[in-house]
Amino acid sequence: MLNAELVEQQSDKTTRNDGSDSYPVVDMTPTFPPASSTYGDRAKDHDGQYIAMEDGLDGLVPFSSEDAGYAPSIVSSVMTAEGLADPSGFLIICCVVLIGDMNRGVLFPIMWPLLKELGGNSVWLGYAIGAFSFGRIIASPGLGKWSIDHGYSKTLVMSTSVMLIGCLLFAQVYRIGSLFFLVFSQVILGVGSATLGVTRAYVAEITATRERTTYIACLTAVQYGGFTVTPFVGSLFIYLFQDHRYEVGFLILDQYSAAAYFMAVLCVVALFLLMTGFQARYRSKIAPKVKQSSRTLERDEIGSRITWFGLTTYNATLLGCMLLNVSTKGSIGSFETMGISFAQSHFDLKPAVAGTIVSICGAIGVMSLLSMGYLGRFLTDVQMIIGGITVCAVGIIGFAP
Repeated sequence: MLNAELVEQQSDKTTRNDGSDSYPVVDMTPTFPPASSTYGDRAKDHDGQYIAMEDGLDGLVPFSSEDAGYAPSIVSSVMTAEGLADPSGFLIICCVVLIGDMNRGVLFPIMWPLLKELGGNSVWLGYAIGAFSFGRIIASPGLGKWSIDHGYSKTLVMSTSVMLIGCLLFAQVYRIGSLFFLVFSQVILGVGSATLGVTRAYVAEITATRERTTYIACLTAVQYGGFTVTPFVGSLFIYLFQDHRYEVGFLILDQYSAAAYFMAVLCVVALFLLMTGFQARYRSKIAPKVKQSSRTLERDEIGSRITWFGLTTYNATLLGCMLLNVSTKGSIGSFETMGISFAQSHFDLKPAVAGTIVSICGAIGVMSLLSMGYLGRFLTDVQMIIGGITVCAVGIIGFAP
């Protein structure tokens, strides 16, 4: 019936002054939304990409439901039916996430030698590492709210600017010679890199539902790669500037500040990309669904069942995921705190060598993460989680002897 009405509308269509049709044709096949939009060039921007699910794109006239005569939800589904609505934006987001976690990875082999030079010990190392996470914790909710009120672009520009300030502050730690200043600079770095929720929300909005997990997994791989693979960069700076000190104007380059200045340059590059190549976007508000499918109702029914310990299946699963996150993040945080000092005290390794070894192990971890899609063909999610926790437990036990 609906197809017949649409065909009738197409035969009676009128032409506007700009040459576009008043009644776009929508493919109402069983595979709707269609693989490509039938709204014509009005649904594309100047680069030929389909406009995303939100208004406010600079230099563009938003494609509204009044132009099409259909509900905004249909328009949104068509525009994000397949692939990425903004490929260049996705790459810029990956760049921002990479630089945010590189601040941990690149500075990882430098932290312990710097603390010893300042008269600190392993306790102060714990304070410095925890300060970064503390900054992320206090800033993440605010940046998430800011992205809803002011859009992704302004939020990411502001956070990256804070991260740039944090890099410059860290570069001055050795000159100032204060452990408290080191902790303060780490807090600022954490605040500037507290955009993981914002970036993941952006990726969720520019991807089709059936491909969303793939792209978020890629973003996660970039994040962990920034932390676990890039310590070799810090090791390289230690090797190049060890026992050397260069003064360039008011800048002093040594093994403790060179890596921070390098990260500051990367922050400037990220700011340039955000201000020139990133489209101004605003968080879209999705209308509630009027009717749910039978599959959704069945899933909700299973999630509402009460388990033997009094929680619903949904809440029990959520609690399990939270505990899983705590256990894995806790082990990573412990290694980040004691890794270099442990390598020096037990194996007499130099920080540059220890950082290189960590980078190699991190590269193996990133490859494992990228292979999850292939492993998913043979294993269920639960089996992969149990296997990953088992491997993690074996690695932790390996440190015991």
